[in-house]
Amino acid sequence: MAQQHLDPPTDPTAGPVSGDALAGYLRAQATEFLRSLRQHRETGGAANGSEESVEAARALRRSARRISGSLHTFRPLLDPDWSEGMRPELAWLSGTLAREHAYAARLERLLGALNRLSGSSALPAQSGGKAVGQPAATASAPGPRTQPAGNLTVGAAKAGALLDRQLTLARTRAHSAALQALGSSRFHAVADSVAVLASEVPLTPTATSTDLRPPAAAAEDRLTDAIAALPLVTAGHPYNAEALVHGLSADTAPQPQDAPWHQVRLLLRLHRYAREVLYGEECPIDVRLLAAGQALNRHRDAAEAASAAASAARTPRIAPATAYALGVLHADQRHEVEAARFAFQQAWQREAVRTP
Repeated sequence: MAQQHLDPPTDPTAGPVSGDALAGYLRAQATEFLRSLRQHRETGGAANGSEESVEAARALRRSARRISGSLHTFRPLLDPDWSEGMRPELAWLSGTLAREHAYAARLERLLGALNRLSGSSALPAQSGGKAVGQPAATASAPGPRTQPAGNLTVGAAKAGALLDRQLTLARTRAHSAALQALGSSRFHAVADSVAVLASEVPLTPTATSTDLRPPAAAAEDRLTDAIAALPLVTAGHPYNAEALVHGLSADTAPQPQDAPWHQVRLLLRLHRYAREVLYGEECPIDVRLLAAGQALNRHRDAAEAASAAASAARTPRIAPATAYALGVLHADQRHEVEAARFAFQQAWQREAVRTP
């Protein structure tokens, strides 16, 4: 089904967009930051806290990312000393607050994949269930296909328990680090700067008469250049065996193929934020950016989950069946990485063809 073009008939950015639009956007994001911080404090922010506390932390991260991203894209219009000092502090805060959620989501993803791969209905506790759609067991001797499945079922429960211990510990430490960060003098300095930003944006003297479209266009150009450098021909195939070669080796470095895709995800986010600045509250939904961003988010999640499975497989003295299950899990998540790249390639090139 053909997707409708959702841009308004009259483009409000057809003419110059002054620095006043940037100031209004930054003030709004600063206000949202302070509101989210107040809500997070009121709900306690404790471990296993309320849904309101979790949503407040997410909103705090969202506004911090938008402020930081806008300071980067439109830095020629802002006081350089202030913006260059503010950006890394916001990045530190956003990254610190994101880790607890990332570890929880990673564990949920990996346990769900183990359930699916092993046919177990509950992990880390071992279950005798079978995968949906698989034939019932027979009394005949196991063939070459059923034997690996049996090995996976044996090791899946212990693999799930190992991942649960490791990632739950990491999540607990991340939660403690977030609470410590929110109580630190470093964070209070960031909050004070954002509070000032909510009422006064340090623009350069010429910012109010400077057009925002050129720096926004430069952000889009950086995105399109980075996408052009991606191996989209390889991504056009659902499976890329080269990405699995070094998965469970002793080398703990991230997959070298992943880095350009992570960079595109960052640049796509900066482009989205620049559009929000230009359009303000009238910012239209860009279906192409939405689909591409979702694919890149899945790519990041699967890549990090694969890395966690590989790391667990390097745990000393684990049983061979456990290592086998973790190896299968790692390969499964690398397949998910390739599927996400394929989805991005399809979304991006389909939209590119459709756009006049």
